[in-house]
Amino acid sequence: MRTDEGVRLWLRQQGAEQIAHPGGNLYAHLCRVSERLAVLGCGGDVQAAGLTHAVYGTDGFDLALVDRADRAVLRDLVGADAEELVYLYGACDRERTWRDLAKTGQVFDRFVGQVTTPDAAQLRSLVHLSIVNELDVIEHDPGMSDRHGAYFQELFDSWAPLASEQVIRDAQRVLRP
Repeated sequence: MRTDEGVRLWLRQQGAEQIAHPGGNLYAHLCRVSERLAVLGCGGDVQAAGLTHAVYGTDGFDLALVDRADRAVLRDLVGADAEELVYLYGACDRERTWRDLAKTGQVFDRFVGQVTTPDAAQLRSLVHLSIVNELDVIEHDPGMSDRHGAYFQELFDSWAPLASEQVIRDAQRVLRP
C-alpha cells in the first residue's frame, strides 16, 4: 500500500484534476471527502476509500479513472479493504439500494446485476462514504440543496442507525442550517 501522497499523485496522473466536478475538479472533491471522513473519525481504510471512491465511476458520476477489471491496481494503492469499499460504492445502484438500505442491508450491484449483503462494518463504511460524498457535493453545488435537500434529509435520517453520531450530526448541520 502506498502513502496518501502516493495515492494523490496517482490520482493526478489519472487526470482527476482535469475532470470537472462541483467545487472545481474531481481531484479536489476526492481530497475533500477523504479529509472530511478523517475529521469525522472514520478509519484509515474509509479515508483511503474516500480519496479514491470514484475511480470505477459511480451511479451518480459515470466516468471511471480505472477499468474495474483492473481492481488489483487500486488494491495495491490503498489496500484490499479500502478497494472493496470503493468497488461497493461504485457498484451501488442507488435507486434500487438507498431507500431500503437500513432495512435490508443489501446493495444492488449495478455492474453485475446482483444483490450483495455487506457485513455490518462494510455497511457502516458505505453509509459514511455515501453521506460525506453527498454533503460535499451539496456544499459545492448551490442548487443541489434546493433540488435534493429534502430527499437527502429523509434518506440520511433513515440511515442514522447505521452511521456514527458524528456523521449524522454533520449531515444535519449541512442539510438543516
